[in-house]
Amino acid sequence: MIILVNFILLLFIVLTLINVFTMPSFKKTSHTKSGKVSILIPMRNEEKNVEDLIKSIKEIHYPSFEVIILNDQSTDKTQDLLDQAIFGDPRFNVITGTPLPEGWVGKVHACSQLSTKGSGEYFLFLDADVRVKPDVIDQAMHIMGKYKAGLVTGFPRFPVAPFLGKLLVPLQHFFIFFHLPNIVANKTVFPAFTAAHGAFMFFERKAYESIGGHRSVQNSLIEDIQITRTLKKSGHKAVLANVTPSVTCFMYDTNKEVWNGFLKNIYVGLGRSPFTAILVSLFYLIFYSAPLFFAAAALWTKEWTWLIPLLLVFIQTAIIDRVTKQTPLHFLLMPLSALALTVLLWSSMIRSATQKGYEWKGRTYK
Repeated sequence: MIILVNFILLLFIVLTLINVFTMPSFKKTSHTKSGKVSILIPMRNEEKNVEDLIKSIKEIHYPSFEVIILNDQSTDKTQDLLDQAIFGDPRFNVITGTPLPEGWVGKVHACSQLSTKGSGEYFLFLDADVRVKPDVIDQAMHIMGKYKAGLVTGFPRFPVAPFLGKLLVPLQHFFIFFHLPNIVANKTVFPAFTAAHGAFMFFERKAYESIGGHRSVQNSLIEDIQITRTLKKSGHKAVLANVTPSVTCFMYDTNKEVWNGFLKNIYVGLGRSPFTAILVSLFYLIFYSAPLFFAAAALWTKEWTWLIPLLLVFIQTAIIDRVTKQTPLHFLLMPLSALALTVLLWSSMIRSATQKGYEWKGRTYK
């Protein structure tokens, strides 16, 4: 059995390496496309992020861009801090969001409102917890032009502080570098091969508007994936790139935020399918948690070959951590991450089945 597990884990490493070497990365800045970019940012109670976000955007090198920020019914100091951070910079405009209509998800409604205010030929949707490097727009333009795409997206670098965050947040990179065949995802328009991250979505405006923008996914809790699939169905390419050199996302500050943030997305992202949830749970328990117990058995029985599965798990995770700029020893947590993922997935499934809904930023979604 151990020989079979080792062979499968070695195959997983090979597949991961293929994805690592075939995924485009935000490194080059030369591009053939040009035009005004509208940077669109929804904010709801984001006082902790305002100053650093605005500072990073002000340092962008691209010559023609505007920034439109929607204050979505914030009850903290978001507006006051925005006024202070922008300090009369004419490139910035802050608008007030309207109340959330029935049938809409909060962030989706905010993004839809923002899109009606942008005047650029390109729309860059950013989350408030994102920080960008000065060349980020040039790099996105380069990828868009190279692949002739209607959307460029990617999973940012994730510095994480809470312990639960260390277990769960970097798994986002693990999923896309392991499970998604990047060549198929980036060079075809098959909706089934799709991944996206709402923290960074760079659209060609014509492509975005051709599908009805965010209105086309108004009730989706995983709007980033759904809008990308919709875009592909309409014939536009969507490119998933490694944006970690230029985009950083500080997703969560507390374990509670980590739990609630992933709780609302994980089961929905699997299509609310109990069968799929069970398969995913078994897969990660068998291949990524069990090797820890194999290693413990090796120490007890002196059967040292039983250490190999854990070593292979560490190698695969370390490769992904390296290319996504994760902390050096994070890979050691992978067996625990698989356990945490299973608990989270089952909790999300039970919450959906019992109709309790998911809570996020003071709102409840079914």
